[in-house]
Formats: sequence, structure tokens, C-alpha cells
Amino acid sequence: MKPSSSQPWIASPFVDGFFILAPAFLTTGLVILFPQTFGAASDIPLWTWFILIVCVDVAHVYSTLFRTYFDPEEFGARRGLYTLVPLIGWMIGVMLYSRGHLIFWRVLAYLAVFHFIRQQYGFMMIYSRKEMDQPKWGRLLDQAAIYAATLYPIAWWHTHLPRNFSWFVAGDFFSLKSSTLDPILFTFYLATLLAYALKETRAWRANGRVNAPKNLLLVGTAISWYVGIVGFNGDLAFTMTNVVAHGIPYMALVWVYSRKRVTAPVGAASLFTALLRPRMLGMAVFVATVFVLAYVEEGFWDGLVWRDHEAAFGWFAHLPKLADKATLAWVVPLLALPQITHYVLDGFIWRMHGGHAEWKSFTLRTEA
Repeated sequence: MKPSSSQPWIASPFVDGFFILAPAFLTTGLVILFPQTFGAASDIPLWTWFILIVCVDVAHVYSTLFRTYFDPEEFGARRGLYTLVPLIGWMIGVMLYSRGHLIFWRVLAYLAVFHFIRQQYGFMMIYSRKEMDQPKWGRLLDQAAIYAATLYPIAWWHTHLPRNFSWFVAGDFFSLKSSTLDPILFTFYLATLLAYALKETRAWRANGRVNAPKNLLLVGTAISWYVGIVGFNGDLAFTMTNVVAHGIPYMALVWVYSRKRVTAPVGAASLFTALLRPRMLGMAVFVATVFVLAYVEEGFWDGLVWRDHEAAFGWFAHLPKLADKATLAWVVPLLALPQITHYVLDGFIWRMHGGHAEWKSFTLRTEA
């Protein structure tokens, strides 16, 4: 295996290992070790829900602000994109919700699934960036493997509805009842992952090369998605393996970018630049900002729409619970706008190539 310094880390072995790669293994390990706790179909305890949903899932959405709107130079370079995406997203959301609330949640669910899959694909491509000598078929196999690791559990979910968990709300996935589809998909799933393993074994035997972060990412993705969706039928198991393994790595990536961005010798000065530059103060500002915004958003959701976690959002219990469909058609897409914007913008801001790919120079570890 190559020494640690030659591995294609994003930041460092510690940061990548603990914050990007480990969450999938740790959450999956907890689910497997405590099946009675995580495999049950009962509701998620309030404190667990608060940590997983508010402090990780919703908070990671707001971390995008540090990559976009809070960076004056970045915002100035893409002012049209950052202005139009939320505006158009809200308008489309209102249109969809007006046609039926399930239509809105279904479209949002599939957009979220696409976003979750593409994040794993993006990390896979980042960790493959130094394998310039790999043939084209090898790169295609890398891509096929990460897609197989994520798409097969989602396809299995569709063919085994109903489940004891949903992505957003009950019925947001189409049901695809088929006795023949799943065996075919499972065969392709296993064949793709086996082909990938053989390719990596061949590379290791030929030149001693083992891309540790890339392989750990794929294994972690495969086991967390399979265990959380296929192996268990509990909301807590799915939430643990789905939310933590997605949200923590994303916040780590944004934090690494933000730190290197504000400490670079170039760039426009701003209040957030000044606050983020000191390491400890910067981390406190980063964490406090995303947590407070996540709490406020979920408070409005609970006060205006759901009313299912009032103990955590006492300040918002005085808001009127909305029941009028016309009003909800405007309010629900507005409350979901941070997620919608996050999903769409992520397709632009982390591209590896193109005129706006300079984020790599601030973020990715460059030493050989």
C-alpha cells in the first residue's frame, strides 16, 4: 500500500478518516450491534431525532451558505445563479404543491435521492483524481461501482414497499412490485462490485497501489446503504445510516473549503472572513450558525405544519397550525427552500472541471 502521504486525501488522513469515511462505518456498526434498538419500527426518541435531523441533516444544508452566499467573491462571480435558483425553486415548489401535496413531496424525495447519490459519486471522483494512469474502462468501473452501491438499495426499496420508513413522507416513492426485477438488479449489483474488487486487486498486485480513501468510501457507502435500507426495516436504522453518513462528510468538506478559503492570501475581505480565520472562533461560528439556522427552520416546520415535536420547539408552539391548502401551497415550498436550493446548487459548486472549479485549489491536498 502507498504511504499515507501519497494517498489522495482531501485534507489529511485524520480529517478524511474521521469526518468523511468513518461515519458510514460507525453508524452501520451501531445498527448491526444493536438490532433490537435500531431495527424496531417504533418512533425515533425525541433527543435522537433532534441530533440526527436538526443537528446533522438540516444543519448540513445550511453549511452550503459558507460555500456560496457567505463568500462575497463567490457570490459576486455567480450572482445570477445564486439569485435565480431559490426564486425558481420556490415557484416550482408552489406549482407542484398546488397540484397535490404528495406530488410536491415525491418530486422533492427523488431530487434528494439524486443529491445523496451524486455526493457519493463526487467523493469517489475526488479520491480518484490522482489515478491518471488508470485506463478509461477502469474509471468507468469506478463510476459504475459507486452507482451500484447506491442505486440498488433504492431500487430494492421500490420493489418492497411499504416499509416502516419513508424518505420524507409516506408514499413519496412509487411502488414497483415485480418478482423478476430484483433478482436481475441484484445480479448486476454483485457483478459490478465484484468486478471493481478484482480491478483493485489486480492494480495492487501489479504495482502495489491501493487507493485507501477511494476504496473505504465505496465499502462504507455499500454497507451503509444496504444495511440501512435492505437489511433493516426501521426508521432509526435508516436515519442513522442515511443522515449521518451524508451530513457529516458534507459539513467537513465545506469546513475544509471555508478554512482554506479565508486563510488564502487572495480573496475579498468580509465579516465572515474575519470570523472564520481564527481556527477555534471560526469553528464556533461555523457550528453555531448552521445549528441555529437549522433549529429555527425546524421550529417553523413544527409550529406551522407538523406539530409533532413541540417539546423541542416551545417558542414556536404559539404559531398557528396551518390547515388551509392554499396557504400551505405557499408556505411549505418556502420552508423547504433551503433544501431545494442546497440540492440544486450542489450540482454546480463542486464540479471537478470547468471555469468555476477553482475550489479544488483551496480544498484538496496537493502534496504527492
